[in-house]
Amino acid sequence: MSVNKTGIIRIDQELCTGCRLCAGICPVDAIEGVKGQPQTINYERCVLCGQCVQVCSAYASIFDNRISSREQKIHERNMLDSVKEPMFATYFTGNAPEVKNALASKELFTMVQCSPAVRVAIAEEFGMPFGSLTPGKMAAALRKLGFTRIYDTNFAADLTIMEEANELIERVTEGGVLPMFTSCCPAWVKYLEQDYPELISHLSACKSPQQMAGALFKTYGAQVDGVDPAKVYSVSVTPCTCKKFESERPEMKDSGYRDVDAVITTRELAQLIKDAGIDFNNLTEGDFDKPLGTYTGAGTLFAATGGVMEAALRTAYELLTRQSIPDLNLNFVRGGEGVRITTVKIGELELKVAVVAGLKNVVPLLTAIQAGKADFHFIEVMTCPNGCVSGGGQPKVLLARDKNTAYASRTCSAYRHDENSEYRKSHDNPDMQKLYEYFLDDYNSHRLLHTKYTSRKLADVYPRCS
Repeated sequence: MSVNKTGIIRIDQELCTGCRLCAGICPVDAIEGVKGQPQTINYERCVLCGQCVQVCSAYASIFDNRISSREQKIHERNMLDSVKEPMFATYFTGNAPEVKNALASKELFTMVQCSPAVRVAIAEEFGMPFGSLTPGKMAAALRKLGFTRIYDTNFAADLTIMEEANELIERVTEGGVLPMFTSCCPAWVKYLEQDYPELISHLSACKSPQQMAGALFKTYGAQVDGVDPAKVYSVSVTPCTCKKFESERPEMKDSGYRDVDAVITTRELAQLIKDAGIDFNNLTEGDFDKPLGTYTGAGTLFAATGGVMEAALRTAYELLTRQSIPDLNLNFVRGGEGVRITTVKIGELELKVAVVAGLKNVVPLLTAIQAGKADFHFIEVMTCPNGCVSGGGQPKVLLARDKNTAYASRTCSAYRHDENSEYRKSHDNPDMQKLYEYFLDDYNSHRLLHTKYTSRKLADVYPRCS
């Protein structure tokens, strides 16, 4: 495997002032340079989380005629020509132009999925308050853009919980590798592959919800619609810049095709909506298509840190005890940046779990595991400080004083969405139950939903000659 030299996250050398705000927030110290001079990114360290994009405050001035034109910068960043936002020094390369072209094609059958954190943030791009919850308007906007099927990553989040909860139970009861780490966050997975490859066996074998959905689009989804899977163009809308990298991993093609053809961020979806002249604020509420658009409140919790853990525990409790969980709101795993540790009693089993938000916070746990001093069963890790609501592809919060309000408001919206859902446990999703009955057959076994990870440590990628 070659070392990734991706240019998904970049620093514009003409615009960077060397303030090193990006270096201060980078969880893996991948930003290099001298204060006051343009910075560079060490791609052998970078996990592509995009937090540097969120914090960057240096931008192109219209009065500076010494720098490249705006048109050239839009081209370099692979953005739509219609984009009006400022050109900040640190940025991610886009995919919106390719998606726009795919939507204009008469040969493609376009399917789209939206991550849970998108619906609690996208309205901010249209002047609505922080945390406005707009799943119906989002679905309506996607339909107006011309997508053939409007599906949802939340469905695959429910599916991930079914697979992950069963995998955890199997590891705990049959003597598997513990603790088991969540594998939903691609920046966390990339970090473990780079810095702690000896702990890869602790990762859940489950693909992320994005990749599970993509694999289903080109198999089960194609069957449902009676279309040639080769003509299915699969798009993911996500708060995460590293999801672009994840979709391009060579192993993510178990459907026989690249499972996800294009990944756009929340900001890029807003750009496409504006480019098409759609009045987002006044859209009539729309619906997601079935079967791959049905989801539970547990699925929507993936937007918040602790959400994967909470959703998994709701299902694991009922799978193990065959009884209803006494309280669906597991407040002990909820919270912001940092580490939360607790023991959960599930029947006769005492399950020790940890929730980690912010990648730097996981290092002491990993060190303890290496030393054999950590007795956890299950650990959720999210790279971004407040989970996916604070992802690198979310609407940029321009004022530092607004960040806590923005992230808290988005998180509250995710919990509200859960509480108002008809179903709040992943195993109660009726369309997912049908998926297992007619397509997957059994839990924790189907190749479409599982993968393997590999070392990205330099010594392993480029071993020394003897």
